[in-house]
Amino acid sequence: MELARVDLDPLDAESGTAPYEQVRVQLAARIGDGRLPAGARLPTVRALAADLGLAVNTVARAYKELEADGLVVTEGRRGTRVTGRVSTPAAVRDAAAELALQARRAGLTLPEATRLLEEGWSR
Repeated sequence: MELARVDLDPLDAESGTAPYEQVRVQLAARIGDGRLPAGARLPTVRALAADLGLAVNTVARAYKELEADGLVVTEGRRGTRVTGRVSTPAAVRDAAAELALQARRAGLTLPEATRLLEEGWSR
């Protein structure tokens, strides 16, 4: 399969979320929804870092985290490829739905609920 086009949203420099994590989350979402299909070859770490204006180590960490999650595999000189769509466990989907429900009941906005999730994630 040829090199996948990876269009990521601009990173939020004001966010409390590290740049590598912002890249990881966006790539994982694109793998999960099929925009990056199984077998797709991701850009090299250097190429994606240049495209995003990030340090090479930042993108390398995002790829390493994706590999640890089983979403991609690095095959030496053949590059990094998407392993396939990974389904979200039912318990996680249920917890997300419960968070959304409780946040709406409390009158929170989506950004406020997202901030709370990010705070919990970093603990």
